[in-house]
This record gives sequence, C-alpha cells and structure tokens, in this order.
Amino acid sequence: MSLTEWLTGFAGAAPIEWLGTISGFLCVALYIRRSIWAWPVGLFQVILYVYIFWQAKLYSDMGLNVIYIFLQIYGWWAWLQHRDQQEELVVELGVGWQYGLWALTALVGALAMGWLLTHTDASLPYADSSIASTSLVAQWLLTRRKLFNWSFWIAVDAVAIWVYYQKGLYPTTVLYACFFVMASIGQYTWWKRYQAQTQVKAEPSYA
Repeated sequence: MSLTEWLTGFAGAAPIEWLGTISGFLCVALYIRRSIWAWPVGLFQVILYVYIFWQAKLYSDMGLNVIYIFLQIYGWWAWLQHRDQQEELVVELGVGWQYGLWALTALVGALAMGWLLTHTDASLPYADSSIASTSLVAQWLLTRRKLFNWSFWIAVDAVAIWVYYQKGLYPTTVLYACFFVMASIGQYTWWKRYQAQTQVKAEPSYA
C-alpha cells in the first residue's frame, strides 16, 4: 500500500471510528493518571467499538467490547473502593505465579477462540483472538489495580497495530500505536506510584 492510499484511507475513516479513537486515547491517559473518570469515558468508547468491530468482521474484538461494557462498570465501582486518604488509587504489586497463570489463561483462550473462529468468516482469527483473550486478562488486572497489568497491554497493542493496519482501520491503528507508547508510560508511572506507597508505609508514625 502506498503512502497516498494510506493517507486517503486514514482521512476517509468513518466519524464513529474517529470518535472511538479520540475517546480511547483519552481513556488510557486517564488510566495512567489513575483517574476514576477513565471508566465512564472507557464505557462510551467500548460501546462505539462493538459496532466498529462488527462492521470489520473482527468478531472476537466485538465480543470483547461487549464484555468490556460490564468490566467498565465493575472497574468504576472497584476503584472507588480502593483509594487512600488523599483520594489516590492504591496500586497492588501482585504475585509472580499469578501473573504466569494469567498469561497461560490468555494463551489458551486465544487458541480456543481462534480455532472456533476458523469455522466462520472471521478475519485473522488467531491474531484477533489473541487480542481479545489477552485484553480480557489485562482489563481484569487493571480493575484489580495490579501493577503489571500494563505489561499485558503492551503485548496486546503490539499485535493490534498489525491487525488493524491489515483491516484498513487506520485511525484505530494509530490509536493502538499511541496505546503502545502510553502503556509503557503507564507501567513506569504505576511503578513509581507503587514505590511511593511502599515508602509511606515504611515511614514510622509519630502520632
């Protein structure tokens, strides 16, 4: 594909995809800042992407965003329950073997969904399914405030960039390229937040 064709496809993207792209970018920026407003913005975005992915015949991603609707509501509630006295979100380190188990769950889910989708007219079934499966794991870890949820998002974004480019979803491709960078920033930012929490707990109280 030439640069001219790519720019034409990018500029000619449907308004709903542009709206989903902008709201998605804002949502992740708010997640990085650990803002509770990430959840209502994210809820709006995933509703839009249910339709976008249905149109693109990316059925795993469509189903994923249906599930996201419920996870956005749950995450909104969960984050409200776990803030410190300064209204800052409390980040949890998590346990190594649990992350390994979640990674295995994502892999098995991707293979199972990919195999099922080979019996449909789904496009790029295994790659699409790996995005869906790993995203579910990453989103669950995000709702549970786990520090290394961002590492899962980095893996998701790397695959998603290629898939959405292949499908001609150019604004979404750019969005996920931004997500890749933002997830890396998110991992660093949350790590600094966790270190700050640990330091506060270690400081003696003279009250």
